[in-house]
Parts: sequence; C-alpha cells; structure tokens
Amino acid sequence: AATQALLSKHETLEAALESFSPRLVTLAQTAEDLAPNVSVLQRQRTLDARFQQLLQSAAARKEELKQTQDSYQLIEDRFLEFAQKASQFNSWMENAEEDLTDPVRVTSLDEIRALQDQHEEFLKALDGAKDRFRNLVELDKMIKAQTSVRNPYTWYSIEALHDTWKNLKEVIQDREDDLDKELQRQNDNDQLRQVFANLANEFNAWLAATRLALNDSGDSMEAQLDATKQLYEEILRKKVALRAIEDIGAQMEAALILDNKFTEHSTVSLAQQWDQLEQLVVRMQNSLEQQIQAKNMTGVSQDQLKEFNETFRHFDKDHTNKLDHQEFKSCLRSLGYNLPVIDQGQPDPDFDKILDQVDPTRQGFVTLGSFLTFMITRETENVESSSEVINAFRAAAGDKPFITMAELQKALTADQAEFCARHMKPYIDPNGVEVEGGYDYTSYTQSLFQS
Repeated sequence: AATQALLSKHETLEAALESFSPRLVTLAQTAEDLAPNVSVLQRQRTLDARFQQLLQSAAARKEELKQTQDSYQLIEDRFLEFAQKASQFNSWMENAEEDLTDPVRVTSLDEIRALQDQHEEFLKALDGAKDRFRNLVELDKMIKAQTSVRNPYTWYSIEALHDTWKNLKEVIQDREDDLDKELQRQNDNDQLRQVFANLANEFNAWLAATRLALNDSGDSMEAQLDATKQLYEEILRKKVALRAIEDIGAQMEAALILDNKFTEHSTVSLAQQWDQLEQLVVRMQNSLEQQIQAKNMTGVSQDQLKEFNETFRHFDKDHTNKLDHQEFKSCLRSLGYNLPVIDQGQPDPDFDKILDQVDPTRQGFVTLGSFLTFMITRETENVESSSEVINAFRAAAGDKPFITMAELQKALTADQAEFCARHMKPYIDPNGVEVEGGYDYTSYTQSLFQS
C-alpha cells in the first residue's frame, strides 16, 4: 500500500514535469533569438541539461518503485499460496490422524486383513503427502529469504506443520503396531476356533453314532441290557472329552470369540445332548430291567416283549421314546386293539380309560415304560389264581415273605409301586413283630382276588 502511494505521487510528479516541457521549448527558441548573447545561450543549455537529468532520475525512480511493488506483490502471492496449501495440508494430517487413532475392533482374520489393506493404500498415498510437505518447506524458505514479516493470512507456521508431520509419523507406527498385534490375536483366535471345531464335530459324531447304537436292539433283552450298560460306561468316559470342549469354549469366551465358522456346534448344545443321552440310557436301563423282571414274574415271552418294543419304535418317528396320543392309538390298533374311529373333538370313552392308565395326568404323551407296563398288564389279566401273583411278588422279593419299597420300584413302575405301598399292610412276622419297611404282599393279593 505504501509503495502504491509513492507511485501515485510519482505519477503526479511526472505530470508536472511533462507540463514544463513546452516551456523549455519556448525558452530554447528565445535563446536562439538571442544567439549573439553567449550568456543567455549558456544558461539555457544548463537548464535543459538539468531538466533532462531530472527526467532520467524520475524514470529511474519510477522503475525502482515498480520493482519494489513487484517484489511485495510476489511476497503477497507467496503468503497466500503458503496459507492455502498449509491449511489444506494440516486438514489432511488431522483427518489422517483421526483415522489412524480409530480403535482396532475386529472379530475375524478377514476384517483385520481388510484394515491392513486399507493401511497399505494409505501408505502409498503418503508419498504424495511428503511431496506436498517438501513444497511447503521450499515455499517457506523463499518467503523468509524475502522478508521476516509474519504471514498475515494463516496462523500455521512451517515449524508447527513440521511438529504435526513428525507426530503423524509416530501415529502411523503405532497404527502398524496395533494392526500387527490384532493380526496375531485373530490368528490365535482362529486356532482356538479350529481346535474347538475339531473336538466339537468329533463329539457330535460320537453322539449321533451312540444314538444309532441305542436303536440297534440285541437278540434278547438281557443282551440289550448288557449293551446299554456298556454304552453308559462309554458315555461317562466321554465326559472327559466334553470337559475339554468346555475348557476350550471358556478360553474362547475369555477372548471374546462369539462366532465360529468352522462348526455349528456350541458348548451348551453339546452338553445338553450329552445330558439327554445319559438320561436316555438310564431310562432304557431301567426299562429293560423292569421288562426283564416283568417277564420273569408274569411269564410274558421274549417274543411278545420284542414285538411290543418294535411296534412302539415304529410309531416313535422322532426317537424320543414317547408317543403322542394319536401315535399311541395307532400303535394299539396295529397290535389288534379294536378302537373305533372318532371324529376330532368328539368324546372317546374307551380310549380315555386306557389313557387313565398310561397318562393319568394328561401330559400329552405315553412313555415306553408306561406302554410296556400297560401291555404286560393286559397280557397277565388272564391270571386265574392269587397264588400266581403271590409267586410273582415272592420272586421280586427274593423269596422273602415280605417285599420292600425298593423291590417294588425295581419290579414295577413308579406309580404301580406307589399304589401297592399305599394299599399293602405292614408285614408282621410269626413272632408278632412288625418288619420295618416290609409290606405283606400275601394278604394284599388275597384281598384283591376276594374283592
């Protein structure tokens, strides 16, 4: 602005000088007219020379002022250029730092590899940023070579930008360290997933094979019982394998591993299946023992019991050892029971009487044990003398004249054992002493047949 003011003043001076030019011409003509007067001519020439010198000085001054103005304009342009580029570069560094300090949160190898790929792309673009920073350094040097005045268009200095650039390099290194650590963690997690999957898949295959083995009946109930006991021992031994799976699962939970692409099985589902299998085998053992006891007490043949089992399994499509009421009705019809066809929603008194025996609480299903007890009871309804029933109780009691609750439960179903215990009188020995926990099955059977 000051230089421009000087130029304006200089233009005024030039205008004034230009206005004197015609006068000098007039003076020169007058001097020529007075040529014989040497003094006049000498003074005119001196004046003309001084005026020409003044014109030259004015021209030189103007050129100097223009150069000074151009110099200040160059500084001004470089100030503006530095301010614009510095602002853009600083914004880029702030955005880059924000991205680089974003926490690394991934749950798989694919995700961490994607982040690493993004970082590699950033590093490739970093070369361009280095060039821009070098340009700013060179521009700052040129400005400082011309002036020591502070840039009025920005508060960013090359020193501040250098500190931010240095900090960005440290942030980049920290980011690379974090990505490397997370890659190692995800590799470790994947190894845990694979170890768990191998153990879980193997355990599940064993569960499936064991369930199939349970459906493979032997030649006799005794053989089935022996096979079931062996399977039960194997199931108990497999608890060790389940604990190993649970330990790996606990490690996965501690590592916040919530998914596993290598298997569909979980610790909870496998443990539930193991529990169900263990309970199923226990029920089958009890059922087989009861069937064997019933066969020995009632005289029901092995072939009959086998037929009952096979028929039940035929209608037990989902292998739960349970039949719903409709399946149970179909099962009875296949065994020769004449049950009328009743429209849905209509009363069925004949079938309801049977359900009162096999599903008295109307849970909606009939278990294998209840079914076999019902069939055996029907097969033994033709017993004609109380002595046969007494002999059956005596066999269950181990030839003792009384029977205990444990022996009743072993020979009968839980409901039947409970019923007998409620209706049998305590046993009194020949000396008139009551046997603790003993029930008099003889008087009970005789009272039944008398009624």
